[in-house]
Amino acid sequence: MAIVEIKVPAIGESITEVTLGKWLKKDGELVAIDDPICEFESDKANMELPAEVAGKLSLLAKEGDDLAIGAVIATIDTEAPTGSTASKPAAAPVAAEKPAETAQKVAAAPGYASGHPSPAAAKLMAEQNISASEISGSGKDGRITKEDVMKAGAEKPAAQPTPSVAAKDADSSASAFSRNIRREKMSRMRRTIATRLVSAKNNTAMLTTFNEVDLTEVMALRDKYQDRFVAKYGIKLGFMSLFAKACAQALIEMPEVNAMIDGNDIIYHDYADISIAISTPAGLVVPPVHNVESLNFAQIEKEIKVLADKARAGKLTLEEMSGGTFTITNGGVFGSMMSTPIINEPQSAILGMHAIQQRPMAINGEVKIRPMMYLALSYDHRIIDGSSSVTFLVKVKKFLEDPMTLMMGI
Repeated sequence: MAIVEIKVPAIGESITEVTLGKWLKKDGELVAIDDPICEFESDKANMELPAEVAGKLSLLAKEGDDLAIGAVIATIDTEAPTGSTASKPAAAPVAAEKPAETAQKVAAAPGYASGHPSPAAAKLMAEQNISASEISGSGKDGRITKEDVMKAGAEKPAAQPTPSVAAKDADSSASAFSRNIRREKMSRMRRTIATRLVSAKNNTAMLTTFNEVDLTEVMALRDKYQDRFVAKYGIKLGFMSLFAKACAQALIEMPEVNAMIDGNDIIYHDYADISIAISTPAGLVVPPVHNVESLNFAQIEKEIKVLADKARAGKLTLEEMSGGTFTITNGGVFGSMMSTPIINEPQSAILGMHAIQQRPMAINGEVKIRPMMYLALSYDHRIIDGSSSVTFLVKVKKFLEDPMTLMMGI
């Protein structure tokens, strides 16, 4: 019997421990090479662990366990698929096959890849509740690809609510006075978020200053050029790229807002790597877009979309999560009117965007209805003075209320 130990792999230099999120295979189940067998949760991202060899899987760790790098979580018996012949009775002698007959049988036998999904395809099949029998593999040797699953999912009719679900909804009033409670262990990412937020509150002299911005010109610019922008770049011009570009320009002009404290030193950056807060089912992540000051609007939009798609699919790498000199968070997409965002350590400042509201404003002695947004800048007062924080917000406001100054860099 050949037993192969499955261990927690090295994920990154700063990661010494992970949490076993869930098993994707059952104890005693036969697995093939590259089959995803479990999902790990690290401080920054989730990752799947594929099987190194084919065989019978034996689970040694439980879901929710905190595990050190290198810990053994399972074993695979590589001889299990063919079985051991030691305890079987001797078979009756049979006539030896001719070489030509053997070759013909081998050629006729289906290959390993036939009808077998790739790791990415297998995950998508599980999410969409699609079985391999419903898909015709178009990959090499008949292997099922991610594109095959997406095609099958698009052709699959929408599932109808089952009677049990409808009955449950009808009887929902029966639980109106329920006093049941349930306890769930916090995910590793949620624990990390909690630790970092408390650290930011305790270890920084955090203050928040506010301003408001009239987005009339920004919205007019988007309306005027949106169709041509999409036709040329294949992506919409959103608010986030405009805000990111405005912040990047202001950060380059005010390096203290783009700096961070390291012991008794201040580290200044000649570039603006802006972290974009993205809400995911597992929690909030803040992957940075690098060198925003040097990118055009289309490049910023595309990079944000790539990071957002990866974040919501749990595919962000540790490298994509690392870095950042400043953060932007948009609570407005959830309807927030005003908030005081918490600094993303070791950065020194974070900009909070909020919902756009039509409000009456006094413009040149006349009352006009304008699309207004409140802006909030939380900053570390140890490194950023109050006057600097106000000046920074005023600069961002100027760039957004007169976008041509932003595009011309003046």
